[in-house]
Amino acid sequence: MTGKDAAHTLLQAQPWFSEPEVRRLLDALANASIDVRFVGGCVRDALLGRTATDLDLAVDAPPDTVTDALTGHDIKVVPTGIDHGTVTAVLDGRTVEVTSLRRDVETDGRRAVVRYTKDWREDSLRRDFTVNALYADRDGHLTDFHGGMDDLTAGRLRFIGDPDERIREDYLRILRFFRFHAQLGLQTLDAPGLEACARLKERLRDLSAERVAREMLRLLEAPAPAPYLSAMIDGGFLDYWLPEAADVDILERLCGLDPTPDPLLRLAALCPAGPDGMDAIAARLKLSGRDRDRLTALAAPPSPPADPGAARAIVYRLGPPLARDQALLALARGGAEDWTVLRQVAEGWAPPDFPLSGRDALAAGMSPGPAVGEILRRIEEDWIAGDFELDRDGLLRRLKTMGASDT
Repeated sequence: MTGKDAAHTLLQAQPWFSEPEVRRLLDALANASIDVRFVGGCVRDALLGRTATDLDLAVDAPPDTVTDALTGHDIKVVPTGIDHGTVTAVLDGRTVEVTSLRRDVETDGRRAVVRYTKDWREDSLRRDFTVNALYADRDGHLTDFHGGMDDLTAGRLRFIGDPDERIREDYLRILRFFRFHAQLGLQTLDAPGLEACARLKERLRDLSAERVAREMLRLLEAPAPAPYLSAMIDGGFLDYWLPEAADVDILERLCGLDPTPDPLLRLAALCPAGPDGMDAIAARLKLSGRDRDRLTALAAPPSPPADPGAARAIVYRLGPPLARDQALLALARGGAEDWTVLRQVAEGWAPPDFPLSGRDALAAGMSPGPAVGEILRRIEEDWIAGDFELDRDGLLRRLKTMGASDT
């Protein structure tokens, strides 16, 4: 169903249709005579019966007009993508991207120069896939210019128009081709689209590291990303940005052990390298310092624990989240059953806080200085080795004894 006929199809009422803040946003735009429609992922996911987490709006007015309309109704506006006609409305408990209808007048595969339009079909022609070019007004009336609804029903992902042309507009669409197949759980890659991606894959190196990283991490968030990443490896699509990825066996086992969509943990499983290798990946993809630190930590696993007490010691030192991740990775890589003990402890045991502090040492008569920290460290190590059984009173007695012998 396409074109004018599709405009008479109704989208089943969604929770976000009736959210007070969303209705306030829509009313503010309507009061300024701006035609507004939901577009893209929220419409696509609603048709699939999925919960839409992000809302995007398309409007037939330029960003300055949109900004005036919203600020006039006390809605905060942030110019998050003003060069491409996008502003973000900041509501109570939700942000909504509002993008002006546009057409590309110049593209180089990395960025586009746009002109605003009031033509909805013209706007749809610059989008990537048919299933992402679906519009719905506030009453649920759908507009579908390119057969996106039929494609959703058939379980296929097609570029709008000529695949090569769409990809040349933005080479990131090669990665998005695989990401949306994974996100939608489509069993077969669209052949014309895949062929176009293969013809133009060398241009992936022209993209910025930040855009590639963002897209790859979103792909890794898919419920079952391994088959799609396998296709990318086999087709050479990761040769430039992620050459360390050789196979998906470890990733597939990790997803089986824990379906939680943790993209960094899955990236570590996809590229089982040591700390230096993970550092190289983080630098190439220009990951944040926080993500780089986590990857490096994941690449340096502890020795497998011999018993629950040893597992508790590891969890205490690493913290439950990192200890659990290390256990999952080790199990996915074929590690011994000892790692299951570590996972169970990390998931079910809360490490206690060390009961002593420097103030206790001073109260016990010790003089301030490096010796205080060293004695506390030794007592803490003994406390850990004793499986955390000694209570505060017992530790204080130990502190007084060690402090006395150290003076």
